[in-house]
Amino acid sequence: MELIQNTADLSAYLAADEAIDHHHPVVRAVAARLAAGATDSYEYARAAYEFVRDAIPHSWDSGDPRVTWRASDVLALGTGICHAKSHALAALLRAEDIPTALCYQRLTDDAGGHMLHGLVAVRFNGAWHRQDARGNKAGVDARFSLDGERLAWIPDPASDEMDYPVLYAAPHPAVLDVLRAAPDRSYLWKTLPGAL
Repeated sequence: MELIQNTADLSAYLAADEAIDHHHPVVRAVAARLAAGATDSYEYARAAYEFVRDAIPHSWDSGDPRVTWRASDVLALGTGICHAKSHALAALLRAEDIPTALCYQRLTDDAGGHMLHGLVAVRFNGAWHRQDARGNKAGVDARFSLDGERLAWIPDPASDEMDYPVLYAAPHPAVLDVLRAAPDRSYLWKTLPGAL
């Protein structure tokens, strides 16, 4: 699949916004800690990915009812669904000047409908590489990779699942609006969009 930037301006994939608040002291502190152990930007990106994947539980897996959507809140509270974790990873990567996009998949949900899944793409060596920091569990073994994708899920077209090829510089409004409005995770789960 060819990934398509929604803006030709690469600097947009380094920008801070309300959700990807990489200038926030909490984001900066985590980024500095991770950068101290990295020798180059690739090693930093892998460390940031593994930190978000492993140290911040997916709130569905952990049963945490709190809804986070701002990167600094995800890092401070240590919880979030895939979209929130993607915002946190994007903020950590952008904090170290690594262009990072938000991207989405349409997947089947437990009720037989569909829901959007959030992940990121990082730009290294002139190309975009999608990464899924959702968090591993039984049946999910996502890994940081610039040599072939190692995502949590591969969409099944027969089930009307799909990868969206667009790389967004900011969270898609359809996702961000629902995250902001949700009083808790169970409500959020019922209101997440099934398509872009």
